[in-house]
Amino acid sequence: MSKSMYYYLANAWKKPYEKEHAALMRQRLIAWRNEPTITKLERPTRLNRARALGYKAKQGIIVVRVKVRKGGMRKQRPISGRRPKRMGVNAITVGKSLRLIAEERAQNRYPDLVVLGSYYVGEDGIHKWYEVILVDPNNPSITNDKDYSWLLNSASKYGRPNRGLTYAGKKARGIAKGRGLKNTHNHKWKKKEKERKLRKGHEANRHVRYFNTSK
Repeated sequence: MSKSMYYYLANAWKKPYEKEHAALMRQRLIAWRNEPTITKLERPTRLNRARALGYKAKQGIIVVRVKVRKGGMRKQRPISGRRPKRMGVNAITVGKSLRLIAEERAQNRYPDLVVLGSYYVGEDGIHKWYEVILVDPNNPSITNDKDYSWLLNSASKYGRPNRGLTYAGKKARGIAKGRGLKNTHNHKWKKKEKERKLRKGHEANRHVRYFNTSK
């Protein structure tokens, strides 16, 4: 059975820093470090991921590469005195992923465009880079394309990353769907709802533990 080009592209991106791809990624990262935070691209770096998210090489669709710093928040040391353990400077992280931060920055730079999705393209010791796909909802080539009707007809199409409506935002909120998301916030509430319908109490509840004789 013959395999498509996208199959080999996906395999190459599974380990992008090894074997014959190491030198290429090194050259890319050296060049990306000197670029501004948001860079508009002519074409996506990972064509297989871009096409999977809905990218098409047509007018009205642009791709930007966003640079995001790694690590926790850069909290300023407070002026007023307190114990060192109460300073609240180290080991404080934001409640969202760097991928979502990259989408928010791209949306703030292009407020008239709609964020379609994003994907990872590289990292070094200081930064991570993501590519964000944006769609122009007023371009005729986009409005006449049925594949984007779900996005254009939505009342909440503008500012999707800022309200957690992209996949990265839903994953941070615990309401994404898919494998590996079993213990998220949404799953726990659904489990509790099922227990209420079956009139089951939690096993840690004292009343249930001592007075439930249904077993």
